[in-house]
Amino acid sequence: MLALITNDDGIGSPGLAQLALSAKESGLEIIVAAPALEASGSSASIAGLAEDQRVVIEKRALLGLDGDRVFAVVASPGLITLLATRGAFGDQPDLVLSGINLGANAGYAVVHSGTVGAAVTGSVNGLRGLAVSLDVRGIFTKDGQRHWATAGKLVPQLVQMLVSLPASTVLNVNVPDIPADRLRGLRRARLGGFGEVQLAVAERGVGFVRTALEESADHKPEPGTDMALLLEDYATVTPLAPLAEASLELPVDAA
Repeated sequence: MLALITNDDGIGSPGLAQLALSAKESGLEIIVAAPALEASGSSASIAGLAEDQRVVIEKRALLGLDGDRVFAVVASPGLITLLATRGAFGDQPDLVLSGINLGANAGYAVVHSGTVGAAVTGSVNGLRGLAVSLDVRGIFTKDGQRHWATAGKLVPQLVQMLVSLPASTVLNVNVPDIPADRLRGLRRARLGGFGEVQLAVAERGVGFVRTALEESADHKPEPGTDMALLLEDYATVTPLAPLAEASLELPVDAA
């Protein structure tokens, strides 16, 4: 199977390289196409920079991926995924693997994530998707690096799970930033709320607002949610359904 490897942290992210290598170890053929610049928080945006109505694409080389197709694209991960479904980078992929993101994408805040947005864009085009994120509240390795390999080791299991599920399914995965031998396992989790850190308006003035991230002192994640299980050193997986209409009766004419 052919997998598109993308992210929202940009082409130079170590998490992207880890995901690509782990995907290959899973037996997948890969195409790497990721934003030339960071695109965090872009959700499923299809924004891109065009020159003469052409989206800018540049071939790149990544360590350990000699011979693979690797592209830096001046576009959001959502647009990159949409382009991939139209054959922009070669054959249309069977899967979209997005990440490994620097920072958890947990709870309802997934709606803002470019990492998750790429997988969701694939899902509405009939592809299965996997979004993987590293919860960076953990400790650094001895050389000052994050534990990307802990998340990478889960990828073969997750890919095997993903391909057995219906078309258009998205799996949202979060992994604690801890050594692999400390990981307690992979657990199914519900989406939590918006979390202990939320955006707030810190100052309003003439012609501007200044924002800040505020931590809720009394916030306690609900048991069984992704945020609660991450604090217990579990990796979490949450299946997401593709975008669909809500089954609601509305007080308007049926026609």
